[in-house]
Amino acid sequence: MTNKQQDHPLANIMWNVLIPIVALSFLGKNGDKIWHIGPVAGMLVAVSLPVIYGVHHLIKTRKPNFFSILGIVSILLTGGIAIMAYKDNGTVDTAAPLWFALKEAAIPFVFGVTIFVSHWTKTPLIRVFLYNPDFFDIPSIEKRIKEKSAESDYKKLIFSGTLLLAGSFFISMVMNYFLALHFLTENTGSQEDFNDGVAKLTGWGFAVIGLPMLIILMVIMWRFVSSLKKITGMQNDQILLAR
Repeated sequence: MTNKQQDHPLANIMWNVLIPIVALSFLGKNGDKIWHIGPVAGMLVAVSLPVIYGVHHLIKTRKPNFFSILGIVSILLTGGIAIMAYKDNGTVDTAAPLWFALKEAAIPFVFGVTIFVSHWTKTPLIRVFLYNPDFFDIPSIEKRIKEKSAESDYKKLIFSGTLLLAGSFFISMVMNYFLALHFLTENTGSQEDFNDGVAKLTGWGFAVIGLPMLIILMVIMWRFVSSLKKITGMQNDQILLAR
């Protein structure tokens, strides 16, 4: 078996959260420091580095997928909306916060809908995000399910897991929308202020949305394992693969 190439969590956070924040906060200003390259150039740097990292990862893993591409599109939209909102006089279009809020809400909405609809396809996406062969001994689980004639309970578990997973993205959609409005509505006075608002949105979005989403996924995982134990009579070390 060959090891799958995966993102290192710290590298992911650095390229997608920390570096954009630094670029927006320190580079995206009109000042006399050598690193002050201006709001437009600072925004371009902030969005280009995560895109480069994402494209590099897709090339390295050679497994492009809908969600990876959606992530890159989201970053490009961030830069595109910002550049469109910048005016020649150094101010920002007053509608920019709403554009950003809709974009921030649209991405998790697409994730949630896609996960929900995928339940009726050959490969429900819960098997990609949560119940996948990298963590679960699925052949042994499904063999035991068949032996116990528990297919009905098993299907209900898969569907309920899909609903919870999709629901977590819908919660993220609402939080993203209002968080964007909160940080950007008060930062439309100038392009520098707007960049600072986007930097705050990026950082607080990870803390206020990213961490709770991680906790929700852990709870869904715990519920999934507990339900599998009841249905199959198997123990944790039989359900989960050794890491």
